This record gives sequence, structure tokens and C-alpha cells, in this order.
Amino acid sequence: MPKNSKPAEHPALAAIRNAPGHRVKVAVSDIDGVLRGKYLNKEKFFAAAESGFGFCDVVFGWDMMDACYDNTQVTGWHRGFPDAMVRLDLDTYRTVPWDDQVPFVLGEFVGADGGPYPVCPRQVLRRVLDRAGKLGLQPMCGMEFEWFNFAETPQSWAEKKGVGPEPITPGMFGYSLLRANHAREFFKALMEELAAFRVPLEGLHTETGPGVYEAAILFSGALEAADRALLFKGATKEIGARFGIMPSFMAKWHQRYPGCSGHVHQSLSDGKNNLFFDARGRHRMSRLFESYLAGQVALLMEFAPMFWPTVNSYKRLVDGFWAPVKPTWGVDNRTASFRVIPGSPKSTRLETRCPGSDVNPYLAIAALLAAGLHGVERKLKLTASPITGTNVGSEGTPRAPRSLKETTAVFKTSAAARDWFGDDFVDHFAATREWEWRQWQDAVTDWERMRYFEIV
Repeated sequence: MPKNSKPAEHPALAAIRNAPGHRVKVAVSDIDGVLRGKYLNKEKFFAAAESGFGFCDVVFGWDMMDACYDNTQVTGWHRGFPDAMVRLDLDTYRTVPWDDQVPFVLGEFVGADGGPYPVCPRQVLRRVLDRAGKLGLQPMCGMEFEWFNFAETPQSWAEKKGVGPEPITPGMFGYSLLRANHAREFFKALMEELAAFRVPLEGLHTETGPGVYEAAILFSGALEAADRALLFKGATKEIGARFGIMPSFMAKWHQRYPGCSGHVHQSLSDGKNNLFFDARGRHRMSRLFESYLAGQVALLMEFAPMFWPTVNSYKRLVDGFWAPVKPTWGVDNRTASFRVIPGSPKSTRLETRCPGSDVNPYLAIAALLAAGLHGVERKLKLTASPITGTNVGSEGTPRAPRSLKETTAVFKTSAAARDWFGDDFVDHFAATREWEWRQWQDAVTDWERMRYFEIV
């Protein structure tokens, strides 16, 4: 660089400077994967882009209903909920088509020393990706989401007090062009506006169940994939509201219908080649792929709260209802937790099918990559045999626990979790899941009233 010359300005800054209007939208992820953000005046934004800005650390000190935890240490009433520093990632710059093309940038939390804030979900994923980089590996990912759509507004849903939401269409009708046509303007807006929002969809179709859709987000580097997945969920809700539609990514909203998944497709690259492919390997799997898969099989249950994070997540884990219930793998088998997809040198990949649509994408992807890379670091052998059909060959394999309480207890004592995510994150995330379980224990449900109110 010539003497006295200034470093080139990031293209996002020039684009925002030239954008009409006086506001910029910024956002971060809370522990549950809910977008929290604000609008900044442009002058404030440029100062924040240079040196960061303060954001109340209560976003990690309360749950998704803004009830403050009473059992956390990193943040809480005992610390007074001060500001924590947010660093904006200008590489996430995009404009929001349904909000007058307002500029939008994601941020992540940093500590007072500029290092990663230990419980920030985006930083947790970065920690895993940094370790992958030291192995010479670039994780590639793509997420798929299933979700139900209801003819509701926040007001109508509040009036119903959580009972009887109305799906936008009736019946069980997967891959239906007829049902897609019913809400074609919503379908069109999702495909076109999400693409303009830099969240490109590879495919969009109806799934089995009243008003349920599935979208596959285009494959990319893992951090970008998590950003896209987080923004997809928020954007879908904002776009849906314009059409009087309330999307729900709840893992299981009704006992009679299948739950909603958040499948994650993965491969590892050296920057040029897909390292999962080996034409001479079994099922065209490289030894690296086998070790990666062996790591996920080994650590599925230890990392479970990161992809089954809510009380409701476990209602989805029902035999015969499409959600895998055991740490099994199979070749192009959609009933297994780990679906090996043997394809071309570019398309060979792993689809992990156990996460639900209620995940925080940063944490789900971090957990799956860490489990796989654990297998790579330790050169684990894939000793389990692939299942055939629905769990044929897995008769001796224990099934997943059915409660957040059980999986959190395992996660909290996992040496692998502490190795990959750090003690501060494990302790904090475990505490938030214990809090979530306590809220459920204290609740009196419609099921209990219908079962006991009159009879006992």
C-alpha cells in the first residue's frame, strides 16, 4: 500500500451512504435464534460500523417471552444488564425489499477486549469454524425448513389464547400445486423477495399437513448458511404478515400432524474440492466423510439441546412420523438421522435430519459441525452399519430421550461440548434450557384441564 494512502472502503459503506433515506436496520441473534434489532440513524450507523455500538446484554438474559432468567451468570439481574459491544459484519449487508429497501446488517457480540462474547450464538459458530480452518477444512452447509402457515394475526391469535389456529388450507397434500396456488402471491413473494434479500431458495413446495410448506435454502459456506437460515425465518414471518398469514416454526403444533424439521446438508471443502467424495469408497464416501459421520453418530445425544432446544421439540420425536428418533445412518434413507447422499464429486453430502425447525441456526450448525469435526480430529471409524427401511438394523440402538430436561443434563456434563463451545457457553445454555423446562413444569395446560377438570 502506498505511503499515506487510506485502506479501501468496504463496498457496503458506499452503498449505504448512497441509499435513500436516513435509517439502517441492524440485528443480532438471541440465544433462541430470535432476531433482536433496531433502526439506526445513518450517522450513528457509520460510527457503529467503525467502532461497534452498545446493545443491552439482556438479549442473553431473558427467554423468548422476555422473562428474565434467574439462574445465569454471564448476564442477569445480579449484573444490572449493562450494554455489551456489538460488532457489525459488513459482509452481511443487504437491503430489505418489503421495508422500502432499507439497508440491513447483522452483528455479533464481542467482549471488552474485542474477543468473542462467549454466549453469542454467531460467535459460537465462528469458534467451530476457526477450528475447522486450522484443519484446512471449509464447511459448506444448506438448511431446509418445514413450517405451518395460519390465517391469523398477532391480535387474532392473542384473542384465541393459544387455541385453535386456522391453517391457510385443509388436508394432507404434499407437493401440491393446487394448494400452492391457493396462496400464490405469498409463494411468489417468498421466492422473489427472499432472493432479493440474499436468502436464495433452491426450492419451495407444500408438505404433508394443512397449510405446511417446505423451503430449501441454497448451499453456501457455513456462516453464510446460518445467517441465511436465521434471516429466512424472520423474513418469512414479516412477508407472511402482509398477506394475513402467520407462519409458525414450532416443532410440533398438533398431535395428529407431522412435526416441522430443520434439516442441515453438509460437506467439507479444501477450497476447491468436495472432500466427502471418493469414487472408490463405499457408497462413494471418503474416509474423511466416514470419520465425520462417525463423530455425529457418537455425539448426537451429547449435543442434543442445540438442535432440540425447546420443550415442544421432543413432541416431534414420534416413531413413524418422519422425525428420526435414533442416532442411525443410511444411504439415501429419509428415516435415518444421518442420510448419506452419494452423488457427483460436487453433490456428495450428508443430510442431518434430526433437528427441528425451532432451532437457532447458528447453534444447530455449530453442534453438527463440531460433532463431525470431532470425528475427523480423532479419525473415528464408522463402525455402525447403515439401516434399511425404517430403523431396520437399529434394534439395539437406544432412542432419543423424550424431554429437554434429560438432554440438558447430558449436555451439561459433556466434555466434548465444553471442548468445542467453551465452559461459559455450556453453562449458560444449559441454564437457559433448565429455565425453559421449569416454565413447562409450572404451566397448567389445556390437556390437563380436559383430562382432569371434571373427572377426578
